[in-house]
Amino acid sequence: MSSTLSTSRAERAPTRRMPTGVPGLDEILCGGLTAERVYLIEGSPGTGKTTLGLQFLLDGIARGDSGMYITLSETADELDAVAHSHGWSIDGIHVFELANDGALDPAVMQSVLHSAEVELGETTRGVMEQVSAVKPARVVFDSLSELRLLAQNPLRYRHQILALKQFFAARACTVLLLDDKSSQSDQHLHSIAHGVISLEQIAQEFGRERRRVNVIKMRGIAFRGGFHDYVLNTGGITMFPRLIAAEHVEHFTPVVRSTGSAGLDHLLGGGLVAGTNTLVVGPAGVGKTTVTVRCMLAALERGEKAAVYLFDEGLGTFYARARALGMDLRSYVASGALTVRHVDPAEMAPGQFASALQDAVEKDDIRFVVIDSLNSYLQAMPGEQYLVLQMRELLSYLNLKGVTTALILGEHGMVGEIRRDVDLSYLSDATILLRFFEAGSELRRAITVAKSRTENHAMTIHEMRLHAGGVDVGAPLLGFEGILTGVASYRGNTTLMDMGGDGKR
Repeated sequence: MSSTLSTSRAERAPTRRMPTGVPGLDEILCGGLTAERVYLIEGSPGTGKTTLGLQFLLDGIARGDSGMYITLSETADELDAVAHSHGWSIDGIHVFELANDGALDPAVMQSVLHSAEVELGETTRGVMEQVSAVKPARVVFDSLSELRLLAQNPLRYRHQILALKQFFAARACTVLLLDDKSSQSDQHLHSIAHGVISLEQIAQEFGRERRRVNVIKMRGIAFRGGFHDYVLNTGGITMFPRLIAAEHVEHFTPVVRSTGSAGLDHLLGGGLVAGTNTLVVGPAGVGKTTVTVRCMLAALERGEKAAVYLFDEGLGTFYARARALGMDLRSYVASGALTVRHVDPAEMAPGQFASALQDAVEKDDIRFVVIDSLNSYLQAMPGEQYLVLQMRELLSYLNLKGVTTALILGEHGMVGEIRRDVDLSYLSDATILLRFFEAGSELRRAITVAKSRTENHAMTIHEMRLHAGGVDVGAPLLGFEGILTGVASYRGNTTLMDMGGDGKR
């Protein structure tokens, strides 16, 4: 090893991490950016590059770091309008704009006197003079497409970027270079930059556009690879790091807890187990939500906190139906023990939903989660790949946190042939199956537990009745065959439950 290299290492200051000011991005980067390096932020127009750059600079101002925004295509007034739309003030940021009144001088526009070489040199010189005068700790350079056009060939462009990189490094600046990906085949920036963050915007056939971020490269630090969802709203960008269940292992006792119904507890082998998820499957109107709410109400009565995410039903209908069945939930909502949220899946990315659940568990101490229903969540985002895999990661996370989860999955058809949009039974720890059947010219309900990984559950099929007192489970339907197929036949003398005046709900 040469003595020069040894001396350089000894004199080198230890690297430090710099926050980005973008919620979620520091977690993706496992601590933020390495300070005093040059980074590339690339993305097509509309992905939020300017907004991210402003958040980076404003975070620095809040921490006492001076910041400069170098804009080669926008005016300072346009930049101020973008900041104002988010409720920000850029008064503390030094803005250097190339597109000023001087660029409109007819003498400047003479190509004979001002070739591309001269313009490129003047542009670079102007940037260096401003940076030397202000001495900013954080710099945003917007955008590199202007330099690419002035350079005219890849070799000159690469040399110019390398010169700027050396210049910024000598002045201890942390720099974000914004690029609109106007040259798809240009890989020079990827090799020069210390790190590369790619922003994408994906149009959907219906609903809100999806945005996602991918850290392509980051030298010297670990980061979360793959795609992560993010949203661009008033107030800036918020990113949602991809959930990795294995990072959230906790030790807890898998206690069996009652559902609030003695008959349902018997079917399940004692009740629901903490740290497991239960899939409630059946056709529309059979009572899936009612059974689930009965289990959740038992958790609330024990003092646990619960959250319901409604993808199908409106809030008013949900509360009214629960109250009609003797399960008034509003008092728990008023006390803060219960959170009921209506979710529009066409407007929410999977990563955003997973982040909301994670916040509910870790910040609000939610111990019982209801997702109603999986059909809307899965069908409203047909363009999302690996959505079932994301659901598996989410359920694994909830299990590891000791949360009891109830998932509702609707089936197509009332009787006879019944179909499902997707089979998620392999993800569930327990599966409760509900069916309609006909007896004595009346439509009745049947319930059974088809699967339980934790308890010895009953293998019998029982009649179920919904009434003003909640949920009742009757005796085994020993005299029936074919109930689960939807075409039942009676060959015995089983006594059916008394429907009564309020039992036909």
